[in-house]
Amino acid sequence: MKKSKLLIIISIVAVFALMVTACSNSSNVADEQTDSEQASKEQASEELTTVEITDAHGTITVPVSPKNVVSLDNRTFETLADWGIDLAAVPKGVMPADSPYVADELVLDIGNHREPNLEIIASVEPELVIVGQRFSRFYEDIKALVPNAVVIDLNFDVSETAETPGENLVNGLKNSTIALGKIFNKNEEAEKLVAEFDGAMEKAKSAYNGTDRIMSVIVSGGNIGFSAPGSGRVWGPLYEIFGWVPALDIDSATSDHQGDEISVEAIAQSNPDWIFVLDRDAAVSSTSDAVPAQDVIDNSPALQNTKAVIEGNIVYAPADTYTNESIQTFIELFESLAKALSSK
Repeated sequence: MKKSKLLIIISIVAVFALMVTACSNSSNVADEQTDSEQASKEQASEELTTVEITDAHGTITVPVSPKNVVSLDNRTFETLADWGIDLAAVPKGVMPADSPYVADELVLDIGNHREPNLEIIASVEPELVIVGQRFSRFYEDIKALVPNAVVIDLNFDVSETAETPGENLVNGLKNSTIALGKIFNKNEEAEKLVAEFDGAMEKAKSAYNGTDRIMSVIVSGGNIGFSAPGSGRVWGPLYEIFGWVPALDIDSATSDHQGDEISVEAIAQSNPDWIFVLDRDAAVSSTSDAVPAQDVIDNSPALQNTKAVIEGNIVYAPADTYTNESIQTFIELFESLAKALSSK
């Protein structure tokens, strides 16, 4: 009887020992798998040191998470600021006054696009320089100045010479955002912005009835300039995107940043259903003769009898639009248009 009990005890101990060994082996295997997975992730992270993007000049290899970045493109500042990207130098004179880069004394100022101090770019020894919009004409000069840096040009053509300025605007904003997401490891954030942009654009399309006649203007220095349908800054390409019917179209229209000089009387005689306004001065704090665009419109005798003014059909672009043509700005603008158009 005692011998039987002893055998049972020995069997239990043996089984327990086997269980402990199995658990230990299982734990070791799990640990090895975890270590292997972590090593693979680290290796993949180390390997992803560059990424290919397409800019205005073709396909280019760009370092991922570059150091000492210079951006000269007004379409990028808000995006980079929202993502917490440090910049070494920017053109503060043509940026929104409330941009964190403008207030940061550690961010050097290269000046505006008329007389930029390009030597400042060289002084910060950048890995990446982002060119676009106002500074695109300095692309070759900057490449020659910083031969060890990668220089990308995110500009796209919305001028009167472009065949499809509206399509160029949409694709340009979306592609640039995706490219920046790849460069700065912000892919999810970039995709979210593009989705918001598409959604806001679709809402603005759906809100337009297809027949109301649109007048777009740029107010600068107290004067009202005609923003021609089809091309140019902000309003022009939107006619193509949304299928707007222009209240007035003229020959030899330009993409001038202050609008074309056409009499307010001519604008009034077109009797638009809607007036869309870009307040240029609101974005340029140094302008001494600035008058709020709303005051200019409200105090223009010629416009008071137009359908747009009588019915309150006036939409103002975001105040900083002239110096901040980011994808966020257009999301805000499209949402404002959708809200206004759908309320009538």
